[in-house]
Amino acid sequence: MNSDTSQKSESAVLYRMVMHNHVCPFGLKSKSLLKRAGYDVEDHHLETREDTEAFKREHKVETTPQVFIDGKRIGGYEELKVHLGKKPAEENRDSTSYQPVIAVFGVALLMALGASHAAFGTPFTLRGGEWFIAISMSILAILKLQDLSSFTNQFLGYDLLAQREVRYAYVYPFGEALAGVLMIAGALMWIAVPVALFIGTIGAVSVFKAVYIDQRELKCACVGGDSNVPLGFVSLTENLMMIAMGIWMAIK
Repeated sequence: MNSDTSQKSESAVLYRMVMHNHVCPFGLKSKSLLKRAGYDVEDHHLETREDTEAFKREHKVETTPQVFIDGKRIGGYEELKVHLGKKPAEENRDSTSYQPVIAVFGVALLMALGASHAAFGTPFTLRGGEWFIAISMSILAILKLQDLSSFTNQFLGYDLLAQREVRYAYVYPFGEALAGVLMIAGALMWIAVPVALFIGTIGAVSVFKAVYIDQRELKCACVGGDSNVPLGFVSLTENLMMIAMGIWMAIK
């Protein structure tokens, strides 16, 4: 019952909301999950609020969708995931993950390679390497700026300058974005280089102290607030990249 390949001939009954102005996303996810697990799905649509409320009263449930297998009620989408041996959302939210970091640097690398190919006819150029770091900085700044309050709450937990001057926590992502955009453009290096060196150096020292000297277990604000990326190598790398880029652009 707990593998995606063991229910090839079984059927499941699904009740989900499919209304003119609302299609339940968890109903669609439940249907997809059942099909991928090998079930034949008997899909029942609850097309009005009255139908939905009547169904909930009949089966003494508070939410839809609801899945039944072999006449037994399994429950909603999260209960179905557990039934099929998958991690519930709560467990995924609480566990640490490097997925956001992989997404940022992976997309930034592809963007840099694409820009290099468009500009020079080949993806593998020195300018492409510069763009990779600058684009990474810009994307990371966007993630921080989408919820500035949440970012600052996490950032204040370890950044040494922000702890002394709280307003710096609000300025940091703007500085990172400014340096990143200017380095992509290759313009106003007299602004971009000092900004990158300043915030990168303070960030690197702060992370090193928090993680490797004080040995604190914290979450990294590098991809925005409320992330489950552990503070350590990733955040240190972000700051060292800014320092390296600042030095390189200054020498160049």
